[in-house]
Amino acid sequence: MSKFADIRKELHRIPEPGFQEFKTQALLLDYLSSLPQERLEIRTWRTGILARIKGTAGKRRIAYRTDIDGLPIEEETSYEFRSLHPGYMHACGHDMHMSIALGIVTHFVLHPIEDDVIVIFQPAEEGPGGAEPMMRSEEYHAWKPDLILALHIAPEYKVGQLATKPGILFANTSELFIDLKGKGGHAAYPHQANDMIVAASQLVLQLQTIISRNVNPLDSAVITIGRIDGGVRQNVIAERVRLEGTIRTLSEASMDAVKSRIEAILRGIEAGYGCEAAVDYGAIYHQVYNHEDLTAEFMRWMRGEQLDAPPGERMELIECSESMTGEDFGYFLKETPGFMFWLGVDSPYGLHHSKLEPKEEAIDLAISVVTRYITWKSQQG
Repeated sequence: MSKFADIRKELHRIPEPGFQEFKTQALLLDYLSSLPQERLEIRTWRTGILARIKGTAGKRRIAYRTDIDGLPIEEETSYEFRSLHPGYMHACGHDMHMSIALGIVTHFVLHPIEDDVIVIFQPAEEGPGGAEPMMRSEEYHAWKPDLILALHIAPEYKVGQLATKPGILFANTSELFIDLKGKGGHAAYPHQANDMIVAASQLVLQLQTIISRNVNPLDSAVITIGRIDGGVRQNVIAERVRLEGTIRTLSEASMDAVKSRIEAILRGIEAGYGCEAAVDYGAIYHQVYNHEDLTAEFMRWMRGEQLDAPPGERMELIECSESMTGEDFGYFLKETPGFMFWLGVDSPYGLHHSKLEPKEEAIDLAISVVTRYITWKSQQG
Protein backbone atom coordinates (compact mmCIF):
# COMPACT_ATOMS: atom_id res chain seq x y z
CA MET A 1 0.00 0.00 0.00
CA SER A 2 1.09 3.61 -0.60
CA LYS A 3 1.97 6.30 1.88
CA PHE A 4 -1.67 7.42 1.90
CA ALA A 5 -2.60 4.46 4.10
CA ASP A 6 -0.05 5.74 6.61
CA ILE A 7 -1.52 9.23 6.42
CA ARG A 8 -4.94 7.71 7.01
CA LYS A 9 -3.63 6.19 10.26
CA GLU A 10 -2.41 9.61 11.41
CA LEU A 11 -5.78 11.17 10.59
CA HIS A 12 -7.63 8.34 12.32
CA ARG A 13 -5.91 9.20 15.61
CA ILE A 14 -7.22 12.78 15.69
CA PRO A 15 -11.01 12.83 15.03
CA GLU A 16 -12.55 16.20 15.85
CA PRO A 17 -16.08 17.65 15.90
CA GLY A 18 -17.43 19.90 13.15
CA PHE A 19 -15.75 23.31 12.87
CA GLN A 20 -13.21 22.23 15.49
CA GLU A 21 -10.98 20.19 13.15
CA PHE A 22 -7.89 22.21 14.07
CA LYS A 23 -5.38 19.34 14.32
CA THR A 24 -6.84 17.79 11.19
CA GLN A 25 -6.50 21.00 9.23
CA ALA A 26 -2.91 21.44 10.44
CA LEU A 27 -1.96 17.91 9.39
CA LEU A 28 -3.54 18.37 5.96
CA LEU A 29 -1.84 21.73 5.42
CA ASP A 30 1.49 20.29 6.50
CA TYR A 31 1.24 17.56 3.87
CA LEU A 32 0.06 19.96 1.16
CA SER A 33 2.99 22.27 1.90
CA SER A 34 5.40 19.38 1.24
CA LEU A 35 4.27 19.08 -2.39
CA PRO A 36 5.73 21.06 -5.30
CA GLN A 37 4.07 24.46 -5.18
CA GLU A 38 4.40 25.65 -8.82
CA ARG A 39 0.82 24.69 -9.71
CA LEU A 40 -0.67 24.40 -6.24
CA GLU A 41 -2.67 27.14 -4.53
CA ILE A 42 -4.16 26.76 -1.07
CA ARG A 43 -6.94 28.71 0.61
CA THR A 44 -8.50 28.06 4.01
CA TRP A 45 -12.05 28.68 5.16
CA ARG A 46 -12.64 28.23 8.88
CA THR A 47 -11.28 24.70 9.48
CA GLY A 48 -11.73 23.71 5.84
CA ILE A 49 -9.27 23.87 2.95
CA LEU A 50 -9.55 24.44 -0.78
CA ALA A 51 -6.67 23.28 -2.97
CA ARG A 52 -6.40 24.36 -6.60
CA ILE A 53 -4.07 22.56 -8.99
CA LYS A 54 -3.68 24.83 -11.99
CA GLY A 55 -4.22 23.14 -15.33
CA THR A 56 -2.19 23.69 -18.46
CA ALA A 57 -5.10 25.52 -20.08
CA GLY A 58 -7.43 26.23 -17.16
CA LYS A 59 -10.60 26.17 -19.21
CA ARG A 60 -12.76 24.45 -16.59
CA ARG A 61 -12.65 23.52 -12.92
CA ILE A 62 -13.27 19.90 -11.96
CA ALA A 63 -13.68 19.34 -8.21
CA TYR A 64 -13.41 16.49 -5.76
CA ARG A 65 -14.85 16.99 -2.28
CA THR A 66 -13.98 15.24 0.97
CA ASP A 67 -15.37 15.66 4.48
CA ILE A 68 -12.98 15.94 7.44
CA ASP A 69 -14.82 15.76 10.81
CA GLY A 70 -15.24 12.88 13.24
CA LEU A 71 -18.11 11.51 15.33
CA PRO A 72 -18.84 11.54 19.10
CA ILE A 73 -18.35 7.77 19.42
CA GLU A 74 -16.02 5.91 21.78
CA GLU A 75 -13.79 3.75 19.58
CA GLU A 76 -13.75 -0.03 20.07
CA THR A 77 -11.67 -1.17 17.10
CA SER A 78 -8.70 -3.54 17.23
CA TYR A 79 -6.40 -0.89 15.75
CA GLU A 80 -3.06 0.02 17.26
CA PHE A 81 -3.71 3.54 15.97
CA ARG A 82 -7.00 4.14 17.80
CA SER A 83 -8.33 7.63 18.45
CA LEU A 84 -6.31 9.77 20.84
CA HIS A 85 -9.40 11.88 21.55
CA PRO A 86 -11.66 10.22 24.14
CA GLY A 87 -15.26 9.99 23.00
CA TYR A 88 -14.46 10.74 19.35
CA MET A 89 -13.81 8.46 16.42
CA HIS A 90 -13.60 8.45 12.64
CA ALA A 91 -16.55 6.07 12.44
CA CYS A 92 -17.83 7.25 9.04
CA GLY A 93 -14.66 6.91 6.99
CA HIS A 94 -13.71 10.56 6.73
CA ASP A 95 -10.09 9.60 7.48
CA MET A 96 -10.22 7.40 4.38
CA HIS A 97 -11.89 10.14 2.36
CA MET A 98 -9.17 12.65 3.31
CA SER A 99 -6.28 10.34 2.50
CA ILE A 100 -7.84 9.67 -0.91
CA ALA A 101 -8.20 13.43 -1.45
CA LEU A 102 -4.51 13.96 -0.63
CA GLY A 103 -3.64 11.26 -3.16
CA ILE A 104 -5.71 13.06 -5.80
CA VAL A 105 -3.98 16.37 -5.09
CA THR A 106 -0.58 14.69 -5.27
CA HIS A 107 -1.35 13.01 -8.57
CA PHE A 108 -2.44 16.20 -10.33
CA VAL A 109 0.40 18.27 -8.91
CA LEU A 110 2.77 15.76 -10.53
CA HIS A 111 0.63 15.07 -13.61
CA PRO A 112 -1.33 18.25 -14.48
CA ILE A 113 -4.19 18.15 -16.95
CA GLU A 114 -5.69 20.90 -19.10
CA ASP A 115 -8.41 21.81 -16.60
CA ASP A 116 -7.95 23.11 -13.08
CA VAL A 117 -8.60 20.55 -10.37
CA ILE A 118 -10.16 21.80 -7.12
CA VAL A 119 -9.99 19.56 -4.05
CA ILE A 120 -12.33 20.65 -1.27
CA PHE A 121 -11.73 19.59 2.34
CA GLN A 122 -15.10 20.36 3.89
CA PRO A 123 -15.62 20.57 7.67
CA ALA A 124 -18.68 19.68 9.74
CA GLU A 125 -20.42 17.14 7.50
CA GLU A 126 -21.66 15.22 10.53
CA GLY A 127 -23.09 18.44 11.95
CA PRO A 128 -24.02 21.20 12.09
CA GLY A 129 -23.42 21.08 8.34
CA GLY A 130 -20.45 22.64 6.57
CA ALA A 131 -21.41 22.44 2.90
CA GLU A 132 -23.92 25.30 2.73
CA PRO A 133 -21.86 27.91 4.61
CA MET A 134 -18.70 26.89 2.76
CA MET A 135 -20.49 27.33 -0.57
CA ARG A 136 -21.46 30.86 0.45
CA SER A 137 -17.84 31.82 1.15
CA GLU A 138 -15.65 34.05 -1.01
CA GLU A 139 -13.03 31.32 -1.06
CA TYR A 140 -15.40 28.83 -2.65
CA HIS A 141 -16.83 31.30 -5.16
CA ALA A 142 -13.34 32.25 -6.31
CA TRP A 143 -12.81 28.66 -7.49
CA LYS A 144 -16.39 27.50 -7.96
CA PRO A 145 -16.29 24.25 -9.95
CA ASP A 146 -18.02 23.39 -13.19
CA LEU A 147 -18.25 19.71 -12.21
CA ILE A 148 -17.93 18.01 -8.82
CA LEU A 149 -17.67 14.47 -7.52
CA ALA A 150 -17.24 12.69 -4.21
CA LEU A 151 -17.29 9.23 -2.72
CA HIS A 152 -18.30 7.58 0.52
CA ILE A 153 -16.95 4.36 1.96
CA ALA A 154 -19.38 1.45 2.02
CA PRO A 155 -18.65 -1.36 4.51
CA GLU A 156 -21.19 -3.66 2.83
CA TYR A 157 -19.30 -3.70 -0.49
CA LYS A 158 -16.02 -5.55 -1.04
CA VAL A 159 -12.73 -3.83 -1.80
CA GLY A 160 -12.62 -3.39 -5.56
CA GLN A 161 -16.34 -2.65 -5.86
CA LEU A 162 -17.82 0.76 -6.68
CA ALA A 163 -21.56 1.44 -6.54
CA THR A 164 -23.68 4.32 -7.75
CA LYS A 165 -26.78 5.19 -9.75
CA PRO A 166 -28.24 8.11 -11.71
CA GLY A 167 -30.78 10.19 -9.80
CA ILE A 168 -31.35 10.12 -6.07
CA LEU A 169 -28.63 8.27 -4.14
CA PHE A 170 -29.01 9.57 -0.57
CA ALA A 171 -32.12 10.84 1.18
CA ASN A 172 -33.24 14.24 2.35
CA THR A 173 -32.46 14.32 6.07
CA SER A 174 -33.39 16.50 9.01
CA GLU A 175 -32.51 16.36 12.66
CA LEU A 176 -35.48 16.30 15.02
CA PHE A 177 -35.55 17.78 18.53
CA ILE A 178 -38.80 17.91 20.51
CA ASP A 179 -39.15 19.45 23.98
CA LEU A 180 -42.20 18.73 26.15
CA LYS A 181 -42.95 20.82 29.27
CA GLY A 182 -45.69 19.86 31.70
CA LYS A 183 -46.01 20.02 35.48
CA GLY A 184 -43.84 17.97 37.81
CA GLY A 185 -44.84 16.53 41.14
CA HIS A 186 -44.68 13.65 43.59
CA ALA A 187 -45.04 10.17 42.10
CA ALA A 188 -47.79 9.44 44.68
CA TYR A 189 -49.99 12.29 43.35
CA PRO A 190 -50.09 11.92 39.55
CA HIS A 191 -53.46 13.69 39.39
CA GLN A 192 -51.76 16.91 40.55
CA ALA A 193 -49.14 16.84 37.77
CA ASN A 194 -48.82 16.58 34.00
CA ASP A 195 -46.44 13.66 33.39
CA MET A 196 -44.16 14.22 30.41
CA ILE A 197 -42.82 10.65 30.48
CA VAL A 198 -46.33 9.43 29.63
CA ALA A 199 -46.76 12.18 27.02
CA ALA A 200 -43.40 11.34 25.43
CA SER A 201 -44.22 7.64 25.35
CA GLN A 202 -47.46 8.32 23.50
CA LEU A 203 -45.70 10.75 21.18
CA VAL A 204 -43.09 8.19 20.08
CA LEU A 205 -45.86 5.77 19.09
CA GLN A 206 -47.86 8.44 17.26
CA LEU A 207 -44.81 9.57 15.29
CA GLN A 208 -44.51 6.08 13.80
CA THR A 209 -48.07 6.31 12.45
CA ILE A 210 -46.86 9.08 10.14
CA ILE A 211 -44.78 6.53 8.23
CA SER A 212 -47.43 3.81 8.23
CA ARG A 213 -50.49 5.98 7.58
CA ASN A 214 -49.46 9.36 6.11
CA VAL A 215 -46.66 8.52 3.66
CA ASN A 216 -47.45 6.97 0.29
CA PRO A 217 -46.52 3.26 0.54
CA LEU A 218 -44.68 3.62 -2.79
CA ASP A 219 -42.56 6.43 -1.33
CA SER A 220 -40.05 5.98 1.49
CA ALA A 221 -39.58 7.82 4.77
CA VAL A 222 -38.10 7.15 8.20
CA ILE A 223 -38.62 8.76 11.60
CA THR A 224 -36.27 7.47 14.27
CA ILE A 225 -36.17 8.67 17.87
CA GLY A 226 -32.70 7.78 19.07
CA ARG A 227 -32.61 9.49 22.46
CA ILE A 228 -35.09 10.42 25.21
CA ASP A 229 -33.99 12.49 28.17
CA GLY A 230 -36.38 13.23 31.03
CA GLY A 231 -36.98 13.00 34.75
CA VAL A 232 -34.72 13.43 37.76
CA ARG A 233 -35.43 10.35 39.93
CA GLN A 234 -37.75 7.38 40.26
CA ASN A 235 -40.36 8.96 42.57
CA VAL A 236 -40.66 12.36 40.86
CA ILE A 237 -43.05 12.93 37.97
CA ALA A 238 -41.08 14.38 35.07
CA GLU A 239 -41.86 17.99 34.20
CA ARG A 240 -39.67 18.05 31.09
CA VAL A 241 -38.70 15.52 28.43
CA ARG A 242 -36.53 16.00 25.36
CA LEU A 243 -36.70 13.65 22.38
CA GLU A 244 -33.94 13.59 19.75
CA GLY A 245 -34.13 11.86 16.42
CA THR A 246 -33.93 12.07 12.65
CA ILE A 247 -36.25 12.28 9.64
CA ARG A 248 -35.31 10.86 6.24
CA THR A 249 -37.28 10.97 2.99
CA LEU A 250 -36.66 10.34 -0.69
CA SER A 251 -38.44 13.51 -1.82
CA GLU A 252 -38.61 17.09 -0.63
CA ALA A 253 -42.40 16.97 -0.78
CA SER A 254 -42.45 14.02 1.62
CA MET A 255 -40.13 15.85 4.01
CA ASP A 256 -42.51 18.82 4.08
CA ALA A 257 -45.50 16.51 4.60
CA VAL A 258 -43.82 14.59 7.44
CA LYS A 259 -42.90 17.80 9.25
CA SER A 260 -46.41 19.16 8.85
CA ARG A 261 -47.83 15.98 10.36
CA ILE A 262 -45.35 16.05 13.27
CA GLU A 263 -46.51 19.56 14.12
CA ALA A 264 -50.17 18.50 13.97
CA ILE A 265 -49.49 15.59 16.33
CA LEU A 266 -47.66 17.91 18.73
CA ARG A 267 -50.72 20.18 18.88
CA GLY A 268 -52.73 17.11 19.87
CA ILE A 269 -50.17 16.16 22.55
CA GLU A 270 -50.40 19.68 23.97
CA ALA A 271 -54.19 19.47 24.18
CA GLY A 272 -54.31 15.91 25.44
CA TYR A 273 -51.62 16.17 28.11
CA GLY A 274 -51.89 19.82 29.17
CA CYS A 275 -48.32 20.60 28.18
CA GLU A 276 -46.22 22.79 25.92
CA ALA A 277 -44.42 21.28 22.94
CA ALA A 278 -41.61 22.82 20.87
CA VAL A 279 -39.91 21.33 17.81
CA ASP A 280 -36.54 22.18 16.25
CA TYR A 281 -35.35 20.56 13.02
CA GLY A 282 -31.66 21.30 13.57
CA ALA A 283 -29.38 20.52 10.64
CA ILE A 284 -31.21 19.80 7.39
CA TYR A 285 -29.44 18.09 4.48
CA HIS A 286 -30.57 18.19 0.88
CA GLN A 287 -30.84 14.90 -0.97
CA VAL A 288 -27.81 13.64 -2.90
CA TYR A 289 -29.18 13.64 -6.44
CA ASN A 290 -26.67 12.39 -8.98
CA HIS A 291 -26.99 14.27 -12.25
CA GLU A 292 -28.39 11.63 -14.54
CA ASP A 293 -26.51 12.20 -17.80
CA LEU A 294 -23.18 12.74 -16.08
CA THR A 295 -23.58 9.70 -13.84
CA ALA A 296 -24.64 7.50 -16.75
CA GLU A 297 -21.57 8.70 -18.67
CA PHE A 298 -19.33 7.88 -15.68
CA MET A 299 -20.86 4.40 -15.46
CA ARG A 300 -20.25 3.79 -19.17
CA TRP A 301 -16.68 5.01 -18.73
CA MET A 302 -16.21 2.67 -15.75
CA ARG A 303 -17.40 -0.35 -17.71
CA GLY A 304 -15.14 0.42 -20.66
CA GLU A 305 -12.17 1.61 -18.63
CA GLN A 306 -11.93 -1.59 -16.63
CA LEU A 307 -11.13 -3.52 -19.80
CA ASP A 308 -7.89 -1.54 -20.18
CA ALA A 309 -7.08 -0.84 -16.52
CA PRO A 310 -4.00 -2.49 -14.98
CA PRO A 311 -4.99 -5.72 -13.17
CA GLY A 312 -4.35 -4.24 -9.73
CA GLU A 313 -6.55 -1.20 -10.45
CA ARG A 314 -9.65 -2.84 -11.90
CA MET A 315 -12.94 -2.25 -10.11
CA GLU A 316 -16.36 -3.81 -10.38
CA LEU A 317 -19.19 -1.35 -11.03
CA ILE A 318 -22.50 -2.02 -9.28
CA GLU A 319 -25.71 -0.10 -9.99
CA CYS A 320 -27.14 0.22 -6.50
CA SER A 321 -30.44 1.32 -5.02
CA GLU A 322 -31.01 4.61 -3.24
CA SER A 323 -30.19 4.79 0.47
CA MET A 324 -31.69 6.57 3.48
CA THR A 325 -28.20 7.82 4.35
CA GLY A 326 -27.81 11.60 4.64
CA GLU A 327 -24.93 13.68 3.27
CA ASP A 328 -24.58 17.43 2.86
CA PHE A 329 -22.73 16.86 -0.42
CA GLY A 330 -26.25 17.15 -1.79
CA TYR A 331 -25.97 20.93 -1.52
CA PHE A 332 -23.01 20.96 -3.91
CA LEU A 333 -25.01 18.88 -6.39
CA LYS A 334 -27.94 21.26 -6.08
CA GLU A 335 -25.78 23.97 -7.69
CA THR A 336 -23.18 22.08 -9.72
CA PRO A 337 -23.41 19.03 -11.99
CA GLY A 338 -21.78 15.96 -10.48
CA PHE A 339 -22.26 12.70 -8.64
CA MET A 340 -21.25 10.60 -5.64
CA PHE A 341 -20.43 6.92 -5.45
CA TRP A 342 -19.98 4.23 -2.81
CA LEU A 343 -16.49 2.79 -2.36
CA GLY A 344 -16.31 -0.78 -1.06
CA VAL A 345 -14.19 -1.23 2.08
CA ASP A 346 -15.45 -4.64 3.29
CA SER A 347 -16.05 -4.25 7.04
CA PRO A 348 -18.41 -6.43 9.10
CA TYR A 349 -19.39 -3.32 11.07
CA GLY A 350 -21.33 -0.51 9.45
CA LEU A 351 -21.02 3.26 9.31
CA HIS A 352 -21.20 5.03 12.70
CA HIS A 353 -20.26 1.80 14.48
CA SER A 354 -17.58 1.87 17.16
CA LYS A 355 -15.86 -1.17 15.59
CA LEU A 356 -15.80 0.01 11.97
CA GLU A 357 -12.51 -1.08 10.34
CA PRO A 358 -12.47 -0.23 6.62
CA LYS A 359 -9.79 -1.98 4.57
CA GLU A 360 -7.05 0.42 3.51
CA GLU A 361 -6.50 -1.39 0.20
CA ALA A 362 -9.44 0.65 -1.08
CA ILE A 363 -7.48 3.92 -0.76
CA ASP A 364 -5.15 3.40 -3.73
CA LEU A 365 -7.98 1.97 -5.83
CA ALA A 366 -10.05 5.10 -5.20
CA ILE A 367 -7.16 7.44 -5.99
CA SER A 368 -6.60 5.57 -9.24
CA VAL A 369 -10.20 5.53 -10.44
CA VAL A 370 -10.88 9.19 -9.54
CA THR A 371 -7.69 10.53 -11.12
CA ARG A 372 -8.17 8.43 -14.28
CA TYR A 373 -11.78 9.60 -14.61
CA ILE A 374 -10.95 13.28 -14.08
CA THR A 375 -8.12 13.00 -16.62
CA TRP A 376 -10.43 11.36 -19.16
CA LYS A 377 -13.18 13.92 -18.52
CA SER A 378 -10.74 16.79 -19.05
CA GLN A 379 -9.71 15.29 -22.39
CA GLN A 380 -13.34 15.32 -23.57
CA GLY A 381 -13.29 19.13 -23.70
